[in-house]
Amino acid sequence: MTAHLLVVGGNGFIGRHIATHALGLGWKVSCLGLSGKSLPGTPGIAADIRDASALQDALRGRGFDYVVNCGGYIDHANFGNGGRSLIDAHFDGVLNLVQAIERSTLKRFINIGSSDEYGSAAAPQSELTREAPISPYSLGKVAATHFLQMMHRTEALPAATLRLFLTYGPGQDQRRFLPQIIRGCLEDRSFPTSGGEQVRDFCYIDDTVRAIFLALQNNAIDGEVINIGSGQAVSIRSMIETVCRMTGGGKPEFGAVPYRRGENMALYADVRKAAKLLEWSPRISLEIGLARTIESYREAQ
Repeated sequence: MTAHLLVVGGNGFIGRHIATHALGLGWKVSCLGLSGKSLPGTPGIAADIRDASALQDALRGRGFDYVVNCGGYIDHANFGNGGRSLIDAHFDGVLNLVQAIERSTLKRFINIGSSDEYGSAAAPQSELTREAPISPYSLGKVAATHFLQMMHRTEALPAATLRLFLTYGPGQDQRRFLPQIIRGCLEDRSFPTSGGEQVRDFCYIDDTVRAIFLALQNNAIDGEVINIGSGQAVSIRSMIETVCRMTGGGKPEFGAVPYRRGENMALYADVRKAAKLLEWSPRISLEIGLARTIESYREAQ
């Protein structure tokens, strides 16, 4: 019997890659988002996950084997500057999804978490580290994580959280860090950036998607939180310099952008749990992943 997957946020960067991979496996795929847009061959469902009533209406009578929630958006705004909407999207949205989804057919619910949930915790961050959110966005993510764990403990909800570090690759929103750097370098222009002392963990999209599908079909991970990242520490400055070298252009203005208040200067994953539970480890090196990503932007110029 063909598996039926619901991708919440299926028109976003990660969601599109998930939907494409599922179609390649011969699965039936539905994509839910604000606009209802979807990939060719996938029905679109228009709904705002923050609106419980509208979401229930949109999903009524639909059964899914698997759900991956990539809904919401990355924004580090403070609570007093619109941050409440981020909590609504990343916490209330998950509550509403769990309430609206037909649980009798559900085999697994995967929520996409964030390395930002660790806040200022020391690196490498492991799943045993106590979360310390530093923004409404990360608070919403943490609250959703704990809600799903509670639902697993009390109602046997087959849910798990994959806590992603920095996933990158072709098709990423051009407002994100790496696409901005690549575009600046391909156009050989000056662009402002921070001092670049932050250390981050970059994981290529194909590796992230592979982890998600291993998780979807693994009955041993319900109630778990699992880091998904390369496990490698890379400074932002070295990342920018590598893109400059690979493209042959770009004039980064290091120090022109201040560091974000409360920003963790070292976020990179302890991925031993993913190796143990999912038998997963990243396969795409940074050089290969960057080359593929840069080429995709070059072709789009």
